[in-house]
Amino acid sequence: MDERLKRLIAKREAAQKEREQLLAQRKAIVEVAEDEAREDLSEEEDTEFRGLTAKIKDKDGEIARFDERISELSEEAEREANITDGARAVQRARRRAEVVSEEATYRQDGRASYFRDIVSVGLNMDGDGGARQRLDRHAQEVKEAKGEYRDLTRTDGEGGFFVPPAWLMSQWVELARAGRPTANVVPGEPLPPGTDSINVPKVATGTSTAIQTADNAAVSETDLTDTSVPAPVRTIAGQQDIAVQLLEQSPVSFDQVIFGDLVGDYATKLDQGVLSGTGSNGQVVGIRNTAGIGTVAVAAATVAAIYGGIAQATSQINTSRFRPATVIVMHPRRWSWLLGQLDSNDRPLVVPGAQAPQNSLASFGSLGAEGVVGTLLGLPVVLDASIPTTLGTESNEDVILVMKADDLRLWESGIRTRVYPSVGSGTLTVRLQVYGYLAFTAGRYPQSVVELTGAGLVDPYA
Repeated sequence: MDERLKRLIAKREAAQKEREQLLAQRKAIVEVAEDEAREDLSEEEDTEFRGLTAKIKDKDGEIARFDERISELSEEAEREANITDGARAVQRARRRAEVVSEEATYRQDGRASYFRDIVSVGLNMDGDGGARQRLDRHAQEVKEAKGEYRDLTRTDGEGGFFVPPAWLMSQWVELARAGRPTANVVPGEPLPPGTDSINVPKVATGTSTAIQTADNAAVSETDLTDTSVPAPVRTIAGQQDIAVQLLEQSPVSFDQVIFGDLVGDYATKLDQGVLSGTGSNGQVVGIRNTAGIGTVAVAAATVAAIYGGIAQATSQINTSRFRPATVIVMHPRRWSWLLGQLDSNDRPLVVPGAQAPQNSLASFGSLGAEGVVGTLLGLPVVLDASIPTTLGTESNEDVILVMKADDLRLWESGIRTRVYPSVGSGTLTVRLQVYGYLAFTAGRYPQSVVELTGAGLVDPYA
């Protein structure tokens, strides 16, 4: 609790005690007269009674002023807490961009190549056993450094696949930050092993309370019922066939080239699934296809219509979920268009937050193409190029998502790699694979998501 608020509450409590003491003193005057069977107070008692009454009135005013200030500070703290909820989602996205720096077997500036060693062991070309020793040492490093792999991967590297080095995972996180902005603001959890579906418990109908009509009268009782929201486990995978000579003889380490490219696309496909997965053909059910999410139609391609639509979306979440929204997700072209809007005096409506703008539509912190770029209505704005731009009757509309993102759930396994030397052994070709598992649901609280659609969101540059 804020120290100012604590001090005000303490002063308010002290004032309340003083008021109670004044009331007790005034009551004692009346009780003396009653004990003496007198209907009226003496002149001296009446003067003291009136003086105490005036002091009680002053104390009431003092307490009211404390209450007003405490209410203001409490509302301010609540607003800050709501913004903090959105900031937590942003922090999750930023944490995934942390670079892990360690003196490990496989380093970005080191001579050992992770994939080259895997291939050497797989093709029985590890004459001195050095590759196997490095892989074994790396496996031990992964086991002992679980903290460094916190949001990057899981230490489940047993049986036919390998956990990539931490520095490679850090590079993946940079790509993932650009390729999966929406997925990064959703709370992530490790995918439990040995399951093909996660069933999330959900309260279907709740209990009840009611005013008791009289003493010993019946008390309201309604049995709670529950259900579950299924989140099937899905797979994302990719592979690359590469010549053994390229891995062995190239002066360039292909760890970065192969792994970075495959996982960069992996991240994008995961983000697209979280946004727009259909639930069929091996896809998760994405946010936009979740039954029960709210919608707001934006009829006109104007700043007022879009701003009003976003405000209406936050109202829907407040009144149906009874919690505030935490993030706004839109396509980069929509934010760029907002950045270019001017008032009647040709002044920009969206200005840098560092300039302490007044009466601005929104503020921006960086001119990024994706990720967190600013705030609008007090909520962080996240840009995601995976939001579709071919919607609507004209096939050129995008959408804006307003969400309480911490109500969504994303489970992920670690990114895994495999090497198959026998697939192209006749041509000295090795197959490298990257794959992982995920489960996702926005169905716990569909009312936590509102999608803005309509003709007002056509391509602003068409």
